[in-house]
Amino acid sequence: MWDFSISQAIGLMMRTLPFVALRAGVYFGITLAYMLATGTGIGIGWGVGAFGDDDFRAQSMAWGGMIGFGITGAVMYWVREYILYIVKAGHIAVMVELMGGKSLPEGRGQIAHATTVVKERFGQASLLFALDQLVKGVIRAVTGIVRGILGILPIPYVKQLMGVVQAFLRVAVGFVDEIILAHAIRTGSTDAWGSAREALVLYGQNWKVMLKNAAWLTLFTYGLAAVVFLVMLAPAAALVYAMPGAWSAGGFVFALLFAWSVKAAFLEPFAVACLLQVWVKATDGQTPDPEWDARLEQISSHFRKLKERVSTRFARAPKGAPQ
Repeated sequence: MWDFSISQAIGLMMRTLPFVALRAGVYFGITLAYMLATGTGIGIGWGVGAFGDDDFRAQSMAWGGMIGFGITGAVMYWVREYILYIVKAGHIAVMVELMGGKSLPEGRGQIAHATTVVKERFGQASLLFALDQLVKGVIRAVTGIVRGILGILPIPYVKQLMGVVQAFLRVAVGFVDEIILAHAIRTGSTDAWGSAREALVLYGQNWKVMLKNAAWLTLFTYGLAAVVFLVMLAPAAALVYAMPGAWSAGGFVFALLFAWSVKAAFLEPFAVACLLQVWVKATDGQTPDPEWDARLEQISSHFRKLKERVSTRFARAPKGAPQ
């Protein structure tokens, strides 16, 4: 069925509790910020609506809630680089080192250690974010190849279901980009661009096993997130009811936000811990296949940009300097 150990993944989560707590603080904090900003906007809209009739008040509340939600979303857009850099990449770093048998500091020292490792491998947050975007672009190209293969297979009703298949594949590869970033940490490379190129070629060589396991993890994580969403609908609706006026969509939105925070704080690192096991088993002893390198260069402009960055780096490096 799948090629990872759930108990080993849970063990990694328990041994990286400082990062699990950090993720929970960050993502539940984001959810709370959305709720407070939206609630404040609704409250302001309710006050402004006192100058008009009931329809005007309802419209003012709706606009207030949307403005509050939108402002928070804009702030989150600008801090997403640092969330990737400190929270996601840092957690990956400590999981990779633990899987390699290394000992780590306890408590907050674990977070400081991971930050140092990430800085050594990727430099600034903006560089890691740019690299992550290129990686995602290449992964989408590989997924496109998979869709094409599925489209020509003699599977009943596959063409009718291609929309569902494509949507599922897009979700399933959502964890893979973090595994590509983990490769640089695992190999000890200080050339983030070259390491990502190598990892993407290895991913292309092993796309079947990686996608199969990513598909299972997608079912697990989104299934559990859906359960959390359903459980939270009632208290979220009660919270909206306690706000001034009535905002019919509020319960749904707040329950969705809470389910997202649970997924991001707990389920996503669990999925990454599982996929890391699969990656290590699949790629140990392998070398990048030149045919897959050429294939990715042909089908993905993002891969070509990545290769250009690698070539530029080597071209500018002083003679005899470490690569």
